[in-house]
Amino acid sequence: MSDRPLDALEASLDDPVTVELKDGRAFHGLLDGYDQHMNVVLVDTAETVEIDSDARRIRDKTIIRGDNVVRIET
Repeated sequence: MSDRPLDALEASLDDPVTVELKDGRAFHGLLDGYDQHMNVVLVDTAETVEIDSDARRIRDKTIIRGDNVVRIET
């Protein structure tokens, strides 16, 4: 693995990832794209909410602004 976060994202393209947001939500899906601001695009996305981990909403495509991201896990 590389020292740069963008290299880690590049290596994770088309792989399943979990993106945790500041508001407690988490999105699970395939990493379809990203940019230098760490905005990410996920496909086949399931959303969970911290207060109710069983609550899920399924989306085809989700764009997440990098400012809201706490962690991206592969």
